[in-house]
Amino acid sequence: MRAVVQRVSRANVVVSGETTGEIGQGLLVLIAVGQADIFEDEKGKMNLAVAEIGGSVLVVSQFTLYGDVRRGKRPSFDGAAPPQRGRELYDYFVERIRAQGLRCETGRFQEMMQVELVNDGPVTILVDSAKNF
Repeated sequence: MRAVVQRVSRANVVVSGETTGEIGQGLLVLIAVGQADIFEDEKGKMNLAVAEIGGSVLVVSQFTLYGDVRRGKRPSFDGAAPPQRGRELYDYFVERIRAQGLRCETGRFQEMMQVELVNDGPVTILVDSAKNF
C-alpha cells in the first residue's frame, strides 16, 4: 500500500460536480493499494496526532501512486491491485480511521475526481508499506 499524506488547512473532493468529501484542518490521504504524528505542538515540533488537534481525514483512492515511468512514454500501473481488492482495502482503511473516532470523509472509488487542497507547511509524507513497515 502506498499513501501520500498531506497536512492541510482545508481540502475537498468533487465527483461529477458533487462534493463527496470536505474537511477543514486535518490530513488528506491519497491512497493506493498493491498515519500519524505530523502536527506541531506548542514548541513547533511535529508530534501531535490528528485527533489531538481536533482534525479530520479526507481519504481519496489514487491507484496512480503505483505508476511506473521507467519505461516508455506511458506509465505502467501493473503494480496496482485489481479493483475489487483495492476497494476492499480502501474500505478497510477508511473503517479503521473511523474506528479511532476520527471524522473521515472520502472520495468515490474508481471515479474521476477533482481534489482541491491547501497544503499546510507544506507537509507531505510518502508512506510505502514495502519500505516503511
